[in-house]
Amino acid sequence: MGDKSEQSALRTYKSLDEEGLFGSAELPKRPTGSLVMHSMAMFGREFCYGVEAAYVTPVLLSVGLPKSLYSMVWLLSPVLGFLLQPVVGSASDHCRARWGRRRPYILTLCLLMLLGMAMYLNGDAIISALIADPRRKRIWAISVTMIGVVLFDFAADFVDGPIKAYLFDVCTHRDKERGLHYHALFTGLGGALGYLLGAIDWAHLELGRLLGTEFQVMFFFSSLVLTLCFIIHLCSIPEAPLTDVAKDIPSQQAPQDLALSSDKMYQYGSIEKVKNGYVNQELVLQGGKTKNPAEQTQRTMTLRSLLRALRSMPPHYRCLCISHLIGWTAFLSNMLFFTDFMGQIVYHGDPYGAHNSTEFLIYQRGVEVGCWGLCINSMFSSLYSYFQKILVPCIGLKGLYFMGYLLFGLGTGFIGLFPNVYSTLAMCTLFGVMSSTLYTVPFTLIAVYHREEQKQRALGRGLDGSSRGQGLDCAALTCMVQLAQILVGSGLGLLVNTAGSVVVVVITASAVALIGCCFVALFVRYVD
Repeated sequence: MGDKSEQSALRTYKSLDEEGLFGSAELPKRPTGSLVMHSMAMFGREFCYGVEAAYVTPVLLSVGLPKSLYSMVWLLSPVLGFLLQPVVGSASDHCRARWGRRRPYILTLCLLMLLGMAMYLNGDAIISALIADPRRKRIWAISVTMIGVVLFDFAADFVDGPIKAYLFDVCTHRDKERGLHYHALFTGLGGALGYLLGAIDWAHLELGRLLGTEFQVMFFFSSLVLTLCFIIHLCSIPEAPLTDVAKDIPSQQAPQDLALSSDKMYQYGSIEKVKNGYVNQELVLQGGKTKNPAEQTQRTMTLRSLLRALRSMPPHYRCLCISHLIGWTAFLSNMLFFTDFMGQIVYHGDPYGAHNSTEFLIYQRGVEVGCWGLCINSMFSSLYSYFQKILVPCIGLKGLYFMGYLLFGLGTGFIGLFPNVYSTLAMCTLFGVMSSTLYTVPFTLIAVYHREEQKQRALGRGLDGSSRGQGLDCAALTCMVQLAQILVGSGLGLLVNTAGSVVVVVITASAVALIGCCFVALFVRYVD
């Protein structure tokens, strides 16, 4: 019994310490190995993204997807993510699972990614084995493949928020910065390996003949890498469950330990806590009468309260989200059309020519070279994430943020005005600078904002006793990626059709990035 009580007290102290509610308490310094293990989720996710970029269009074409449904495939996932990301992010702040707040959501999203890949890479083969009628087989193959693509994109986009929140929950501020750099490093490495693996002609190799098609080969590698990476990630750093503290702290201590104000019930991302245990504000005011925590969580997590919370977002968080939206809009505008730009503008090929024509073969060659450009982008993103640690003490987060947008804007503008094979491939290194910047600097600023708020609460300067949930903050920031996908998917196609050339996409990306330069310099808040 004594051992059990000691273990319980230890768990309580750990949860209190990790939440940072004691001003003087410090989390232990995380070893590099733990941060590398934590970053493996980003490696696995980006590896699967690279495979999708190489194979999703051939898969959709092979099942006969009508062109009218293309926009639905690419828009449905970001729309769902944009609507649901803050809800799930805030729900993870309140999660009482014994395994921790974030890891149950990460595991669920990993399984959804595996299911989505299985459906879009193997759906046609499975339907062909089950259905003989050609018409029904085509309809079912298109449906299964579309659902698989949407499900994979939804889960892969969604999982970034819980992963970042998990890192923020269990690390000191310095380790958060180190962890974000490792995230960017392994994101680049995973993407590069995925692009390289997708460039191999598996159909003429023994493994391709053994598994059937190159789609099955890529599913084998993708599922294996994703599973191993997420197992390593989930075992990287322990996460203390909220229920440990809720059980161990007597309810009568609540009013003395933390005074909660009853106004501003729906302040942005607010989480009413008593030493990492969640209570109703009315409970404190009534002298500690215990209510059902499930009822409190359910009340807090209504969509109405969430919308109120987002409307009351602090100005510096709102500006950070807008800058993130601008950056991802510019980046996706360029990257989603980059291989097409290489084939049509740089190589002067024709994607609509006959498949045995010289123009179409030239276009295919340009697309292949464009894939190598994407690989260069991923590799340089990893390399730049290492140099960021050297640059931050010299130019600060503001200089780092500004430089990423500026170099990307100038690079895309240059290749749009002067398209050339070698200069375009060289400019892909600047795309890597932007990619690494978007994956690190905004989330570092989120960590800085939270550290500043914790210091103010420790000094008694907070306006109330609430502590905002990092899960909702990370989710709100990640939502901007989905919103950027919606803007790019719905707007750029019309822009290309109006202009008659994909050059307008690159020029638009350059203009948006340069506007972002001004925004991050003038409106984003930086803490010394």
